[in-house]
Amino acid sequence: MNPGTRIGHVHLKVADLDRSLAFYRDVLGFSVTQRYGSQAVFLSAGGYHHDLGLNTWESKGGQPPARGTTGLFHTAILYPDRASLADALRRLVEAGIPLDGASDHGVSEALYLNDPDGNGVELYWDRQPSEWPRNADGSLAMVTKALDLRALLADAPKQAA
Repeated sequence: MNPGTRIGHVHLKVADLDRSLAFYRDVLGFSVTQRYGSQAVFLSAGGYHHDLGLNTWESKGGQPPARGTTGLFHTAILYPDRASLADALRRLVEAGIPLDGASDHGVSEALYLNDPDGNGVELYWDRQPSEWPRNADGSLAMVTKALDLRALLADAPKQAA
């Protein structure tokens, strides 16, 4: 595979478009690039045509999949730096959205939560590759340690009064 290949976007089936839009736009901060009435909306984190699509085409009023079934584990949203992840955590706290977990993986720091439809969401930032933990043979030595949320929040940009 060409090393320039990337995952282009994620498209989620949701039960209530406005409820999901309130989460992804108003809490996480994505911008709407296009809306298709009450059935679909496309969102971007920086001007791309869409990083995230939400639709109710097959799921309006639906229920999350039961535990123990196959499907999407989570959508991972990569922030450019620790301060940006800290700002996302601040917005989650202000919105009263609970976390399912928070981990330091050595290569990254990550927050785990669910969107309003029960879809898993990972918010994370990557450390520089030169800082990644490695085994003696040079392979990655990722870990899962508790992330200090207070220390992360302390790195959030200060809000204007």
